[in-house]
Amino acid sequence: MWFALKGMEFKKIAGYFAKANYFWVFVAAVFGLLAYWFRAVRWNLLLEPMGYKISNSNALWTISFGYLMNLTIPRSGELARSTALYGVENVPVEKSFGTIILERVVDLICMMGFLGLTLIFKYDAILSFYQYVTAEKSKTTEPASNAKWFIIVGISVTLGILFFALRKKLKQFPIYQKVINFAKGILHGLTSIFKLKQKGKFILLSLAIWVSYYLAAYLVCFALPETSDFTIADGFFIIVVGTLGMMVPASGGIGAFHLALKFGIMALFLSLGKNPEEGGEVGLSYAFISHTMQLVIMIVMGIISIPMLAKARNSAPKK
Repeated sequence: MWFALKGMEFKKIAGYFAKANYFWVFVAAVFGLLAYWFRAVRWNLLLEPMGYKISNSNALWTISFGYLMNLTIPRSGELARSTALYGVENVPVEKSFGTIILERVVDLICMMGFLGLTLIFKYDAILSFYQYVTAEKSKTTEPASNAKWFIIVGISVTLGILFFALRKKLKQFPIYQKVINFAKGILHGLTSIFKLKQKGKFILLSLAIWVSYYLAAYLVCFALPETSDFTIADGFFIIVVGTLGMMVPASGGIGAFHLALKFGIMALFLSLGKNPEEGGEVGLSYAFISHTMQLVIMIVMGIISIPMLAKARNSAPKK
């Protein structure tokens, strides 16, 4: 966040908030909430081939709880979501966790679809974005180093060799079988997509989730006069940049999302022949409005999920 705000006058950025039309933020929030529901229904479809039919409401509240946990420790929400579902629906953690990994793969494919659309319609903005980031990176005095990647690969290879060399001895430990069973459960969840009973519905729900994400991102543009003339293609660029920002392991994307949109809208301004510095200010203003909207949804839905999950847990059949 400090890096995103570096060199910016916050008072000037705050001035954009005063003239924003928050009606469009409200409409965008509606689509943000719809994405929660579509994701809950889709998750049910992934669990069904494994013999688990959960209620859509429990799926919704466990997803909401997971997003709330992501605001504390980055990426902790996935495990929290699986654990919460086990408490209310008795679905083994490892199996539901496998379906969550599968969801991330499907979401990545959908995001790549938006990236493809952006490459087709906003190649000039991507080129401007790349050139700007490259120029900024070249200003740093820290030399580039690949040492960390060699260390990671080295450790991974070493652990792999040790595992295969000592696997017979490892079988003597009780925790070994637990780890193997957990891995098998994840694999079972990952392969559930091949046993889907309603493949068409799954595809439609996946599209609905990402159309909702797109509209939640694009409609916020109409809240600011400086971005109200952005085209549908500009919206493709914004959702790709914003998604990349949210993928950074920061709590709720705080800071990373703002920095991504600052550079992203700056690149759009460059491609449109406008002042890039103004684009950076507008980008940060957009990011604060859009991210705050997402943050409010996460917190409100997450807080509501706690009593709802507690109620469902109390009424769930005993394990």
